[in-house]
Amino acid sequence: MENERQLADLAGRLGYRFQDRGLLVRAVTHRSYAADNNERLEFLGDALLSVVVAEALFRERPREGEGALSRLRSNLVRERALAGIARRLDLGEALRLGEGEQKRGGWRRDSVLADTLEAVLAAVY
Repeated sequence: MENERQLADLAGRLGYRFQDRGLLVRAVTHRSYAADNNERLEFLGDALLSVVVAEALFRERPREGEGALSRLRSNLVRERALAGIARRLDLGEALRLGEGEQKRGGWRRDSVLADTLEAVLAAVY
């Protein structure tokens, strides 16, 4: 199955072996494809990413105030930045999209790629 190879390739690029492979499948499943999709994982991944980036900035920038730290975090976790990371990981090729979303090129849209990256981060967590 083509998608199985793509999932195995993605796991290899991530350098992570999933104990529950179903989490990875769900993480790359868009809502247009199935009811059991990545939206809940995306929610968790967004929160996890925010905490990890906030902690790193807090430690690396001890003299920065809350406003500056918030702006830095916002720049790091914005959609465009996350989509760029997703593209470097070739997440688009592993995405499971419904027919309409596939026709609209969902695998290359920043919003879809960023959301999928967040879901994959939650699946790893």
